[in-house]
Amino acid sequence: MNNKRIYLSSPTMHDMEMKYIKEAFDTNWVAPLGKNVNEFENSICEYLGIKHSTALVSGTAALHLALKLVGIKTGDIVFCSDLTFSATVNPVSYENGNQVFIDSEKDTWNMDPEALKKAFKIYPNAKAVIVANLYGVPAKLKELKAICDEHNVPLIEDAAESLGATVDGQQTGTFGTHAAISFNGNKIITTSGGGMFLSNDKAACDKVLFWATQAREIAPWYQHEEIGYNYRMSNIVAGIGRGQMDYLDEHVALKTKIYETYKKAFKDLPVTMNPYMDNSKPNFWLSCLLIDENCDVKPMDIYETLQKENIETRPIWKPMHMQPVFKNHDFITIENQNNSEHIFEKGLCLPSDIKITEEEQNRTIEIIRLIFHN
Repeated sequence: MNNKRIYLSSPTMHDMEMKYIKEAFDTNWVAPLGKNVNEFENSICEYLGIKHSTALVSGTAALHLALKLVGIKTGDIVFCSDLTFSATVNPVSYENGNQVFIDSEKDTWNMDPEALKKAFKIYPNAKAVIVANLYGVPAKLKELKAICDEHNVPLIEDAAESLGATVDGQQTGTFGTHAAISFNGNKIITTSGGGMFLSNDKAACDKVLFWATQAREIAPWYQHEEIGYNYRMSNIVAGIGRGQMDYLDEHVALKTKIYETYKKAFKDLPVTMNPYMDNSKPNFWLSCLLIDENCDVKPMDIYETLQKENIETRPIWKPMHMQPVFKNHDFITIENQNNSEHIFEKGLCLPSDIKITEEEQNRTIEIIRLIFHN
């Protein structure tokens, strides 16, 4: 195997990141505070049009503290996206809550508003809803928010994968009561690891900062009246993110081009690309295909063939209701559709690396086309 590795989605560094890292070293601000943290938070708020943010060690930490803010306690029901990464739903368990998983709809592969309505009829005392924007495609956020408002339940938006995506021009991460974004190494921009809590509520962000820095009270000694966490982002890591923000729009444009190239190349094949609403603009973090129901080609056929060619792909997230760790949790769908399971069984994430060359993407496309024509 002599072919250069083609990645699913690897970090893409530029020039400004090292400038800000060096600035942190030169000024000796290497702790979880400093100019880079402040400027990174400010740039995210300005870009998204949200009032407040708190930089943390991960998007998972942001979701955890969002759940604490809305008061999730032992046994409380939280409605969660079913088709997502486990990090979306694991924080519910940190607070001993009980996840109930909501099926996807076909228009965006995200939480189905009709299934959510059904869930509220079954569990009228549910305490919160967590919705993920899968692969950078916005969910039906306005509909979901209206349902949550009707039941006076907070919507927590997991925008880990969707930074830079919009609905009617409004940025994802700004629709819910609180939101989380991720800067993991494979995301649209990265800090190597890291995340951010978002809210228009200053008191909420202040409380998150308090919890994230070990819940230390204002006193000359170390005074603790609540359990805290070591969740604050460092000034070094924030320097990477601060530099990456200069290139966010460029990254979205490149990801969009990758998606459109696949879509055009596969238009005569029995597949569709991951769908989105006309009034939305995804960030196209990962381009995914869905094989038609009556086609004999399986996603793993493509996965294994590309693997032999040193080309990285990934199965669609395995739905949470199918995960052994959540086997005793309820799953809500409408008319026995089970769209999440169908998308998992017939879908595949394609190489969506910003640095993929035209030649590399064309080679990937040609291999996939040959699989369908054999």
